Amino acid sequence: MEEYTRMPTIGESAPAFEAVTTQGTIRFPEDYKGKWVILFSHPADFTPVCTTEFMTFASMLEEFRALNTELIGLSVDSLYAHIAWLRKIQELEWKDKRHVEVTFPLIEDIRMEVAHKYGMIQPGASNTQAVRAVFVIDPQAVIRTILYYPLTTGRNFDEIKRIVQALQIADEQNCATPADWRPGEDVIVPTAGSCGTAKERMESSDENQYCLDWFLCFRKLKA
Repeated sequence: MEEYTRMPTIGESAPAFEAVTTQGTIRFPEDYKGKWVILFSHPADFTPVCTTEFMTFASMLEEFRALNTELIGLSVDSLYAHIAWLRKIQELEWKDKRHVEVTFPLIEDIRMEVAHKYGMIQPGASNTQAVRAVFVIDPQAVIRTILYYPLTTGRNFDEIKRIVQALQIADEQNCATPADWRPGEDVIVPTAGSCGTAKERMESSDENQYCLDWFLCFRKLKA
């Protein structure tokens, strides 16, 4: 019988680990206190889809850091393979990305210890390669979002950034975000918890808040 590793779920503490990376040894979550973290895996070095993803993530690094968010990559290849691949990436040009330097840590996970802790090895896809997993982890080291992509499909990095922005707004302003929400747009007010609150919302007039019905009310972002 095949052994399956339980994948952590949204709302749980992210599994702790210590790992060797292209930026030295890191300890999670100790080294990332007070930071949001995007931990993402890829199947292998020197593969075409992964190369475009790393070029994209590296080119967006400062955008993520402006959101108090750090990046950590992972694959089951060796540290030396990582270094050789990242050096090659600096020589490449693709779209508007030229000579991109990857400065965030890339974990060496030959024994697949971290990959198994996070359920990144999917036996139905491969027993030796991590799928394209993305974990968005908050400053309390709690998993807030999990995305899984098949081996053949590159990730949408604008969406990953949007998720971080939406989570941060939801935490800061006690709200939810509607479909296709973008920063600056109206947010959803938490659902009314009583008939009285629902009635009050429907009858009140406020230039900053409006309701389509008692259970669906919007408001403008607080400054």
